[in-house]
Amino acid sequence: MSINNDSELAGIRKISEIVALTVREMKAYASAGMSTKELDDYGKTLLEKYHARSAPLLTYKFPGCTCISLNGEIAHGIPSDSKVLREGDLINIDVSAELDGFWADNGASFVIGEDINNHFPLINASRAILKKAISNIRGGVRVSDIGGLIESEAKKSGYRVIKNLTGHGIGRSLHEAPEVANYRDNFNKQRFAKNQVVAVETFISTLSTIADTTEDGWTLTGNKGGFVAQFEHTILVTSGLPVILTESNGIFE
Repeated sequence: MSINNDSELAGIRKISEIVALTVREMKAYASAGMSTKELDDYGKTLLEKYHARSAPLLTYKFPGCTCISLNGEIAHGIPSDSKVLREGDLINIDVSAELDGFWADNGASFVIGEDINNHFPLINASRAILKKAISNIRGGVRVSDIGGLIESEAKKSGYRVIKNLTGHGIGRSLHEAPEVANYRDNFNKQRFAKNQVVAVETFISTLSTIADTTEDGWTLTGNKGGFVAQFEHTILVTSGLPVILTESNGIFE
């Protein structure tokens, strides 16, 4: 969406703050021995406290309130009693929600407990690439240039990108134009516009370049295996540095 007045800005700021705090609090709550369903239930409680509605549940009837992806899962992981967090696991929490007709989205990858499986380099690269990508977005910049930057930075760090998952416009619905790929899509001639709200996300991978849907119809895994770290912020595009609306999730702290 494009922000046209103070009322719209206040609405998008409010839901962005809610999803950001939900990610932050879920991240702090997660621990070894807990199931992903228990973690999702906690996220559901948080959203309900803020009177927000889960976007994946509302939009797609996703079987959970938040998306929690574990180890080899890239995205859209279904919360489950049978998935138990263990020390050293790579986990991604993606929270999107709606309040009063406004939508926001954000996500973070992290390790449960000690990094005994050496996931930190991948996590740190994905987070740094998102930060650099956001710092280069402003009105008039080609969307494809940001995708090219993400892929270039991933290669410099020894990683790859998932090419069939993208960031996206957001605001009045969960997914709006433009799509923001993690590579240079030369067919995309769109440019970012001042006052546009966009969810920018990095899918940085050790081995895979394509996300495949598993038999459950939701969970995405890599076509060549390995691991993926995803980070996501909802931002407001300006003529200068963007406003990071989901800054409270703390991923850049």
